[in-house]
Amino acid sequence: MKSEKSEKSENDNVKASKENITANTNSTWSVYILMRDDHKLYTGITNNMPARWNKHSGNQGAKFFRGRHPIALCYQEPDHSRSSASQREYQIKQLSRQKKRQLIIETYGPFLSTRRYDHFWCMSKASSSVSC
Repeated sequence: MKSEKSEKSENDNVKASKENITANTNSTWSVYILMRDDHKLYTGITNNMPARWNKHSGNQGAKFFRGRHPIALCYQEPDHSRSSASQREYQIKQLSRQKKRQLIIETYGPFLSTRRYDHFWCMSKASSSVSC
């Protein structure tokens, strides 16, 4: 038989868990495309882009970045719910590299450089914008 104090403690824990779940589902999620140091693209979702960048940079994020590092945030689509962000991530992952390039350019404008990989207008960690 549980004590009254024990039952109250369990009820408080359940209530706190429900509040945390509600708080997490109300947060704003983003879909993003990062460029890796070998110029391959990675699409993901997050509700904290700086923290996610740090995870990818520190080899704690996706396996895609093991032994490599992100060099630029090429695209970000904010203001999603967790569910809609996951759905949009799936849609973008189905696109070819050329279609992703087109999405980035349509969103952020044309590229300026003529280097081989300079066909994306990207947002860099180091500066506000850079052609990647």
